[in-house]
Amino acid sequence: MTADTITAADIRINARWLIPIEPHGVVLEHQAVIIQGAKIAAVLPATQADREFRTRETINLPHHVVMPGLINMHGHAGMSLFRGMADDLPLMTWLNDHIWPAEGRFVSEQFIADGTQLAMAEMLRTGTTTFSDMYFFPEIVAQMAHDTGMRAQVCFPLLDFPTVWGAGPDEYIRKGEALINSWKDDSYIMPAIGPHAPYTVSDGPLTEAVALSERTGARIQIHLHETEFEVADAVEKQDKRPIERLAGLGVLGPRTQCVHMTQVSDSDIAWLVNTGAHVIHCPESNLKLASGLCPVHRLMESGVNLAIGTDGAASNNDLDLFGETRTAAMVAKVVANDAAVLSAHQALQMATLNGAKALGREHELGSLVAGKLADLIAIDLSDPFIQPVYDPASHLVYSNHGRAVTHSWINGVPQVQDGKLTRIDVPDLMIRVEDWAGKIREKQAD
Repeated sequence: MTADTITAADIRINARWLIPIEPHGVVLEHQAVIIQGAKIAAVLPATQADREFRTRETINLPHHVVMPGLINMHGHAGMSLFRGMADDLPLMTWLNDHIWPAEGRFVSEQFIADGTQLAMAEMLRTGTTTFSDMYFFPEIVAQMAHDTGMRAQVCFPLLDFPTVWGAGPDEYIRKGEALINSWKDDSYIMPAIGPHAPYTVSDGPLTEAVALSERTGARIQIHLHETEFEVADAVEKQDKRPIERLAGLGVLGPRTQCVHMTQVSDSDIAWLVNTGAHVIHCPESNLKLASGLCPVHRLMESGVNLAIGTDGAASNNDLDLFGETRTAAMVAKVVANDAAVLSAHQALQMATLNGAKALGREHELGSLVAGKLADLIAIDLSDPFIQPVYDPASHLVYSNHGRAVTHSWINGVPQVQDGKLTRIDVPDLMIRVEDWAGKIREKQAD
C-alpha cells in the first residue's frame, strides 16, 4: 500500500486501548480496528488508519478496551430458567433430587427456546460472542443462535437412558447425526457430540460417538473427573480411572473437550498430553457444588490447552465470563500456592484464543488479527469502580465485571450498542421468562 492509497471499508473502531491476544501479553494504545464485511481488514495505529482507510461508519471509544469476543466453552443455556432453583446442594443431590425431576416436568421445545434466548441475552451483554451448549433439543438451540447471529457449538446429548429428547442412545445418535449434517457447513453453528459423563454413558454409545466424530469431524464434549466420588466409584467398579477408560475407547483426541477435570493425577495429565485433548475449566460451578479444584497451572505447564466455561446458570448462577475468568485466576493461585500463576493475560487468552483452539477455529476466532472474523467487544473503563487505569488487562480480569461491556460485534454485525442488545427483544423475553417462573414456582409449592 502506498502512502496515497485510500482503501474503503465498512466500519472503523477507534479504541483507547486494544488487547489483540495475539501477540500475547500486549496492550496497544490509540488503535483502530477496520472491519470489511464479516472480517477484520486491519488492526493499526489510529494515525495510520487516518491515512489509509475511509469507512462508512466510525465508532469512537475513547475510554474503552477493545478485544476479541469471549468464548464460553461450556454451558447448558436452557437451564437459565432454573437459575437459583436448587442452591447449596452437592452435585449428585442437586442432579438426582432436583434438576433431573424438574427437567422431566418442564423441559420442552418452548422451554429450550426461551431459556436459550435468556442465556444469549446475558452472554451477549457481558461480552461472550461464542458459546458451547450441551442440552436437550439441540436443534432448537442451533436455530435460536443462528437467528440471533451468535456463534455456538451445539452438542447433542448422549446418555444411556430415556429423556425428553429421545428414548435412548440409538435415537440420540440418529438425531445427532442429522443435526451435524444440517449445520456442518454453517459459520455460526458448530454441531458436536455431547456424551454426558462416563457414569451415564456406557462403552457402546461412547464407541458410536467416536465413530460419528471420525466420520463427520464433529467435536466431542464430555463432563469428566468432575468429583472425587465419580473417580473413586469408577475405580471401585471398573478398576480404572474414567479418563483411562475413555482413552481405551478412543474417546480422547484433539477433537475432545474434557469439562471440569477437578480430580487430576499425573497419569491423567499424561493421557491429556498424549492425546491432545482439551480441558474446559468451570471454576465457579466447581466451587458452588464443592466438586473440587482444577489444577490449572499443572495442566498449563504440561502443555494442555485450557479454555473456560461458566457451566449452566442453575449451578453458577450467572453466565458472565469475565467473572468466571477472575475466579479462574484467583483459584489457580491458591491451588498452586503461587500468586504469579495464571497472569491476567493468560486468563484472557483462556477466555478467547484457547476456546477457539478447542473448537478447531483458532485460524478464524480468538484474537484481533487481520483476516480473522470480526467478533470483538468493547469494555468501558471510565466508571469509578475501574479507576484509575494502570493496566487494562489487569482491570479486565480483577476489577471489571461484564456489565461494563458496551459494544459487541459478531461477523461484523453489531449485537450490543451502547449497552443495548440489538437482536433480542428483551421486554418480550421477560414476559415469557416470568411465565415460566410462575409455572415452576407453582410446581415447587405442590
